[in-house]
This record gives sequence, C-alpha cells and structure tokens, in this order.
Amino acid sequence: MLVTRLVETMHHNIARRPGPLGTATFAPTRGITGLVYNSVRGVTRLVGTGLDLSLAAVQPLLGAGSSWRGRETVVAVLNGVLGDYLESSGNPLAIAMQFRHDGAALRLSREGLAGALPQASGKVVVLVHGLCMSDRKWTRRGHDHGQALARDIGYTPVYLRYNSGLHISTNGRQFAALLEALIRHWPVPVEGLLIIGHSMGGLVVRSAVHYARRSRRSWLGHLRRLIFIGTPHHGAPLERGGAWVNVLFGASPYTVAFTHLGRVRSAGITDLRHGNLLDDDWDSVDRFVPHPDRRRAVPLPQGVQCCAIAGVTGRSADGVRARLIGDGLVPLASALGRHHDAKRRLAIADENQWIGRRIGHLQLLSSRRVYRQLRRWLEADASAPPRK
Repeated sequence: MLVTRLVETMHHNIARRPGPLGTATFAPTRGITGLVYNSVRGVTRLVGTGLDLSLAAVQPLLGAGSSWRGRETVVAVLNGVLGDYLESSGNPLAIAMQFRHDGAALRLSREGLAGALPQASGKVVVLVHGLCMSDRKWTRRGHDHGQALARDIGYTPVYLRYNSGLHISTNGRQFAALLEALIRHWPVPVEGLLIIGHSMGGLVVRSAVHYARRSRRSWLGHLRRLIFIGTPHHGAPLERGGAWVNVLFGASPYTVAFTHLGRVRSAGITDLRHGNLLDDDWDSVDRFVPHPDRRRAVPLPQGVQCCAIAGVTGRSADGVRARLIGDGLVPLASALGRHHDAKRRLAIADENQWIGRRIGHLQLLSSRRVYRQLRRWLEADASAPPRK
C-alpha cells in the first residue's frame, strides 16, 4: 500500500508536468490512471505484490526508450531507495554501473574512448555521485565541477553512474574493476588520476581503493589525489530517521512522493548509518536493528593527497549545533574524517581540509567557493615536481 501510494503520487506529478522545481501535489490520480492504482491497491490487499505492480504501472514512463526529461532523476531515486530489490528481482529499472560523458555511456575500449573523447588529455578526473543521484546531478545551477576543471586546468572528466541502493562495498568492488578497464584503454598516456566523490560517492571511492589494493589493480599507480565533498566518513545520524530521503526527494515534484518512505530503506541507505565500506561491516547483521559501530578501520591510501570539503549551514563552524548539523545531512566531524578513536581517524592534513560556511549538502555541488578551493589544490599539484 505504501509503495503503491507513493508511485501513484509520482505518476500524478509527472502527468501534471509542473517543471523540475514546480508545485507538487499529493492528491490521488483520476480517470483511467486512478482506476489502475485503485486496482493495484486491491491486488495488494489480496496477494501483497504491490511493489512489482506499482513499478510496472510507471514502466512506460521510465523504460529505456522513454524520452521524458525527468526519467533519469526518477530512476536514480528509485534505485537509491529500492535499488537492492530492483537488482535482486531482475527489474529492468535497476541501474547498471557505467562510465558516462555528456550523459552518454562510454564504451571501454581504446577506439570507443577515443571516439567519445577526441580531446582527451592525460589528466583524468572521475566524478562519483551520491545517494539517489546520477551523473547528470553534477550539473547544478549551471555549474559542473568536472566541466570547470576541464576548462580551467585541462582535466578530462568522466562520470560514474551506479545503483546507489546497493551496498557501498558492492559498488566499491565494481567501481575498482571498471576503473581498471577505463585506465587500461585510455586513448593517451595517463599522467595522473583524480577522483572526486560527493556524499555517498566518497564512501564508494574509499571502498574501491580498498578492494583495488586487495586485487592489485594497476590504476592505483596513477592515482594522485582523492577529494571528498560532503562525505559521511563516519556516518550520518539522520539516516536512522529516513531524513536523507525526505531532504533529497522533496527538491522536485517528480520525486516528492518518496517523502512517504521513512522506513523503506535500501542497503545503500542503511550503510550510511556508520559509513560502512566493507562487506564485513554489514554481513550477518540485521541492518534495520540499531547496533553499535562495528566497522573495520580503513585508512586512507599512502602516497595519495586526500582532501575533504565540508559544509555548514550557518555563518560559523564553531559551536555544538554547527558541528552536529554540519551541511544539514552530514555532521562536520564526519565530513572531515575526524573521530575520537584514533584508529578510525582519517589522516587528512589541515591544509587539505576546507569548510564552506552557509553551504548546504546539495549546494556543495554548485558552490563557486567550493570550486575555487578545488582549483587551488589542483593548481598546486600542477606546480609540484612529478611524483617518482
């Protein structure tokens, strides 16, 4: 019943076409569409299969052949909330991990990459999005950190798209393997690899580095810098109440229906409670039952410059309230890798930490102040002697 209601609300808002930031409605659909959802609710009461039926009701709008402009946003949200179920049930709406550029999937062969990236440089930046997002969400308010770095410093941006409802460790292993193929087939000699992760994306990056070391992936030899933007290294307390869902979904009328989903949370979302990176962190644990932090400590890679950007919603980063609220979703200490346990504390040098005042979690993607700090760090890399 809950899932049927939320999908009906989403369908109604799609049909009204209010625009990405227009006024949403929670009213039920009418006419034939309303009849369909009434039927789904009736079947749900009888046989309990409402989830698959509800998703089937919007398949024409969300299928791969759909031309509707809001499709990718809604599919990314569905994957963030239900992605583990979509994957396990073989649902075609489950997102398969891939690298993209300008919204198009990249073919991981030398010929495919050369054709899609004719101006590719030896400086590669891979950008990894956060929960319920897609590669398209790096462009916000007319700004894209990756495109700006291409324009100003000569990096070639590549964007990871993945199912953010899967366990972070699952995505980390897949990312480590996919990145191996990208670097192996890069059309020009690779001079350096930079990876930027926003929110959950930063945890996926750290997980990928861990599994790459275990598998001895060669791309680690090209890795020069990791930049974490609003990443909950030690978890986000708001995960427990489903607040991530409410904040992220309420931003668009196409996804506002999902604010009903306080208790429906994917494996990816529950991994955010403590910042799980490894299979061992969640294996053999009921993820819906509160439990203490049992993560294995995963240090940052040696020989790689690691940077952390955190936001605070107020004018100052001082005070208990500012530290706890942070950017509205991620506490300040978590975003900077700070922890009372020295084993869990991340070794991020003071000069590689930056706090943005009056910047919320999503604003970190569009903030020119954030970009200026990124540029400062990377221009410093350009002036440094090459690594031996």
